[in-house]
Amino acid sequence: MNKLGFGFLRLPQIDEDKIDFETLNKMVDLFLEKGGKYFDTAYTYLDGNSEIALRECVVKRYPRDSFLICDKLPSWYIKSYEDCNVYFEKQLKRCGVDYFDVYMIHWLNETNYSICEKYDQFKFLRNLKKEGKAKKIGFSYHDNAKLLDKILDDHPEVDYVQLQINYLDWNSSSIESKKCCEVAKAHNKKVIVMEPVKGGTLANLPDDATKILKNINKDDSIASWAIRFTQSIEQVEIVLSGMNSIEQVIDNMKDIKPLCNYEFEALDNVCKIIESNTAIACTGCGYCKKDCPIDIAIPKYFSLYNELYRYPHEDWKIKPVYNKITTLNGKPSDCIECKNCENNCPQKIEITSWLKKIDSKLN
Repeated sequence: MNKLGFGFLRLPQIDEDKIDFETLNKMVDLFLEKGGKYFDTAYTYLDGNSEIALRECVVKRYPRDSFLICDKLPSWYIKSYEDCNVYFEKQLKRCGVDYFDVYMIHWLNETNYSICEKYDQFKFLRNLKKEGKAKKIGFSYHDNAKLLDKILDDHPEVDYVQLQINYLDWNSSSIESKKCCEVAKAHNKKVIVMEPVKGGTLANLPDDATKILKNINKDDSIASWAIRFTQSIEQVEIVLSGMNSIEQVIDNMKDIKPLCNYEFEALDNVCKIIESNTAIACTGCGYCKKDCPIDIAIPKYFSLYNELYRYPHEDWKIKPVYNKITTLNGKPSDCIECKNCENNCPQKIEITSWLKKIDSKLN
């Protein structure tokens, strides 16, 4: 069993703005060689460079029938029905294809669903499917199970729902991974998983949590537990992993066995340890930054704060890194509390409050 898909959001980079195409080509080659086919991108990923990278590393180098591409309509950018086609045509050109195997409405939540309905974005998807420009259709989702149920009642035509699912968020009252998965199952919709390793959080665990998993199987990587958890869910068809090294492709493309009962219990204990060692449940997706008028490096500050939370005696090492970030970006104290970041945060983090705490702690 292996349901892995290659997410083109977190790619190998030479620096913050330049993709390492040489490494990415090798990763793509290995992924396809090992039997992978599904690649996932979106209009906004890496400021459009994700789609371009997919064209250069996959589309130009392999026959079209040897891989599958999922792309996504930026729902919140749409100002008219005609806009849908404007973005879609641009995406076809960026990716170098004349159709998508899966095309989704990106990032539905209560606010974006209102925009979506106002401009008939699901109608646009239905028409793409009729014309053969999208083989299957769906949407990616970041909100509660109740709204998901309504959307699927309103739009039973979709083939897929893309959900944030991982063992840490499975029983979360804010993310509602399990409840959302159950809703998708009730509507007989296949699930595509995003954030299975929660932005890398579940690849780097506290020592006590790592010990629990290594005592069960010392040879398995810590990240592989997160991948196995999501692939063990019956309704799941694809598990997306944002990989940035050859080693990650090798690890993720191994044959995978579903988790057994005692392994699920071990992960429950791991969750308790993680939660006690994490101040801010940030995945580093960066959505919070896109409308920040001050250009505050929110994910970087959150990562440093979590590190300080775990290792309070290492402030001497963390503060110089913090000071360097503040010279290149807005400071936490510069926040004007417009809360654009909070409106954009899939994790529903109270970002402005945390920025005040970070400023107090690290200044």
